[in-house]
Amino acid sequence: MVARVCWRRLSLTQRLALLFTAVAASVVLGLGVLFLVETERHFVELDRMVLQDKQHLIEEILRNAGSAEDAGQRLGDALSYHQDLYVDVRDDQGTVVFQSSEFIPEMRSDKPSHAGGNPVFGLWRRDNARFHTVAFNADPAYAGPPLSVWIAADTDHHMQFLNGLRRSLALYVLAAIAACGLLSWVTARQGLAPMRDMKSRAARVTGQKLAERMPVQAVPVEMADLAQELNRMLDRLQEDFQRLTDFASDLAHELRTPISNLLTQTQVALATKRDAATYRDILASNAEEFERLARMASDMLFLAKTERDADLQGVERFSARREAQALLEFYEAVADEKHVRLHLEGDGDIEGDRLMFRRALSNLLSNAVRHTPEAGTVTIRITSAGQAATVAVENTGADIDPKVLPRLFDRFYRADPSRAHPDSDGSGLGLAITRAIAQAHGGSVTASSGQGRTCFTLVFPQRAMRSST
Repeated sequence: MVARVCWRRLSLTQRLALLFTAVAASVVLGLGVLFLVETERHFVELDRMVLQDKQHLIEEILRNAGSAEDAGQRLGDALSYHQDLYVDVRDDQGTVVFQSSEFIPEMRSDKPSHAGGNPVFGLWRRDNARFHTVAFNADPAYAGPPLSVWIAADTDHHMQFLNGLRRSLALYVLAAIAACGLLSWVTARQGLAPMRDMKSRAARVTGQKLAERMPVQAVPVEMADLAQELNRMLDRLQEDFQRLTDFASDLAHELRTPISNLLTQTQVALATKRDAATYRDILASNAEEFERLARMASDMLFLAKTERDADLQGVERFSARREAQALLEFYEAVADEKHVRLHLEGDGDIEGDRLMFRRALSNLLSNAVRHTPEAGTVTIRITSAGQAATVAVENTGADIDPKVLPRLFDRFYRADPSRAHPDSDGSGLGLAITRAIAQAHGGSVTASSGQGRTCFTLVFPQRAMRSST
């Protein structure tokens, strides 16, 4: 637990440096151990070859000896110049035929001198000394039983070399680990330098400085995706922040007019004494302004809720034609006053929120009737093809400037620069609400205008609602 807490407190550079150092240390230690093991095994094989060579030499001498005394003399002449080699030859009675000087009797153990006619190799230790041994039986040339031969080779010179090699390897391993640790830390720090640069750039991002972006081309490939996603996030934040700023500015502008009207009328009413009828007219005018403010507040709340709650709650399958027919009956009286003809074509089912769909279509229909001249036509076309249902509201009348079309769905936006519509009680949020409703359904809304016709098209995917419920 303590180690885990300590590990979490380490920086990413320290973690990478420790991991790289641990890997390098494991590799170096593994190679060192492998080298020592293989070296020691090689020395063992060398001693085995030396012992086998002496075995063959002794067997050759015994095959040419005429007697035990001759064998001892021949062995002494042949082996007296071999350093660190000890030989003991005895007959079956235990009588020594030949024995090297300084031969240690304890070298002879209780092991059999042969195993199925094969020599027996072994290891004998005494204090800090190690001897490789071989025991075998050899037949002399003169008549007599086989002789028991023991040969021991001192491995002191091998051990001195191995001890020195171990010390050298230990020093090398320590130096290598230290160097690897330093190089790992430098490499990790340099490798994470783009992260620190991205951190410094992100720290400079404020509400007043949203133009800062991450250096995609200057970072490694592994970090390029992160930099791109951060840049996309900053783009979205900048766009939303600008939209919020514009919304606050437009909201202040929209609220200033009704509040100013209310304040002016109230001050005028209080300036002089008036009759009851005049006061009623002033209160009625103020009530209209209050109703306008209430509708604006309601639209703003609805728009905020629609944009915040991406998942629809009351999802059902309903007929778009039936809902459109109900709305046409509601607007029929207004259309008759302007001598505007209303038409409904096509049919199709929509999966979504019935009330939200009706509100979106009502906003489009209200705008169409309002901007259609006398004797004009408003047509609702419903089509269902593939996995989407389309509802288009088209009206005759003056064309909309193509430069204005992309901004029609912005909050409080009006094509009229004066931003005043005496014949309209709208707050400039209707089309923004329509777009929010379409996006909440996973669809879209578009506008087109030309050749005396303006068309707003709503698209509702059929499958999107099933996957989200």
